[in-house]
Amino acid sequence: MIRDDIKTALVTAMKGGDKETTATLRLVQAAIKNRDIEARTGSAPKDDNQLVTEVLQKMVKQRRESADIYRKNGREDRALVEEAEIAVIERFLPQQLSDAEAQARIREIITETGATSMKDMGRVMALVKERLGASIEPARASGLVKAALS
Repeated sequence: MIRDDIKTALVTAMKGGDKETTATLRLVQAAIKNRDIEARTGSAPKDDNQLVTEVLQKMVKQRRESADIYRKNGREDRALVEEAEIAVIERFLPQQLSDAEAQARIREIITETGATSMKDMGRVMALVKERLGASIEPARASGLVKAALS
């Protein structure tokens, strides 16, 4: 399980004295714990790895946005910190599809659903999320679906 891999990596980072990795993995564990608490009242994914993957994808997205903002404001040092955190978090995400693979799979889904315009995007995205799940980031999938439907 991804959760166990994160715990193991945290212990290794702590023993190795890697303060940046330790801090990032503690943030990851805190975010997962918060999601566990939220899941008690709502509908939790049946698969624990899916829950953890959703948390990790959200954290990567937040850090990418932060890095962009820091760069726009001339804070390259802070942007590099955010990107270092992204590198640590992405170690625990499942292998991502390449652009060519993702486009091919999305075209298959579009053909299967008979989608022809942007009005069908919700239906296509639901299937993309269901079938491709953690192997593609939702924002990237959205962009590819928009491009394919345009």
